[in-house]
Amino acid sequence: MEEQKQTESKSEPKMKKLVEAADGLSLGISIVVAVLMGVGIGLGLKHLFGYAWLLWLGVFWGVGAAFLNIYIAYKRQKKSLDELAKDPRYSYKRYDDSDEDEDDKY
Repeated sequence: MEEQKQTESKSEPKMKKLVEAADGLSLGISIVVAVLMGVGIGLGLKHLFGYAWLLWLGVFWGVGAAFLNIYIAYKRQKKSLDELAKDPRYSYKRYDDSDEDEDDKY
């Protein structure tokens, strides 16, 4: 019983693939949420202080946060792809066509 608990704790979580897939799908949602939060902050600052340019400051903050989310997702995918490229199953092996066939000699 103890051994089974230890092997379960050392293995990957059962929902890991599902969470990783949802994380990839949530990029679009996080972009929209970041921009909407920026607009909301901008509107709040505009109504609080009365300056119209604070709305645009909030929009730019939201767009900046969206680009940051894209950059973080890119770095995560790049790291995953680099790990996959190191896998020997996917290494590139050049086809050697320099040897002559037996048929070509005659």
